[in-house]
Amino acid sequence: MISFSSSQDNVFNNITLPLQRLSRSIAVSIGEFSLLLVCCNSIAQQQQIFSSLKGLCPADITEIILPSSAESLYTHIVHTFGSTQPEAVMVRGLESVEAIDQLIISTNVMRDELRSQFKFPLILCINDEILRKLVWLAPDLKNWAANTIRFDSPNQSLGQQSLSA
Repeated sequence: MISFSSSQDNVFNNITLPLQRLSRSIAVSIGEFSLLLVCCNSIAQQQQIFSSLKGLCPADITEIILPSSAESLYTHIVHTFGSTQPEAVMVRGLESVEAIDQLIISTNVMRDELRSQFKFPLILCINDEILRKLVWLAPDLKNWAANTIRFDSPNQSLGQQSLSA
C-alpha cells in the first residue's frame, strides 16, 4: 500500500526546500544581476520567508516594500540605493501597487537597465495574480527569471518549522 506524505513532509517540501533553493540562488548570484521570482499568496508568509531567509542566506538581503503609488520598479530601487550596490534585494508589495500593469510594463521596457545597473540578485515576491500579469504583460522579463520558486502552503507558519536540511 502506498502511503501519502505526512504533514511534516509537506511542510518540508512546500517551505524548507524552496527556502533552501532560494538561498542557494541568491548565494550564487552575489555580485551580479539575477531575477528571482518568489510566488507566495500570503503577505504574512512573505514576511516570514524574508525573516527566515535572512538567517539562512549568506548574503545581506535588503527588503523594499513598494508603496501603492509606485510607478517604476527601476526608479524606486535607484532612489532607494543611489549608487550603492546591496548584496541582494527583495521587493515586496507588488500586489498593492495601484498601477501594477504600468509598473510591470515599464519594468519590462527597462529590463536591460536592470541588468546593466544592478549587480545583485533582485527577488520579487509576487502572488499568482502578479505572476499571470508578468506572463502576459512582460514575457521577456519573466523569461529572464529562472523557474519561479513557489511557497504553496500559506497556512503553515515558517516560524514553527525547522529549517535544518
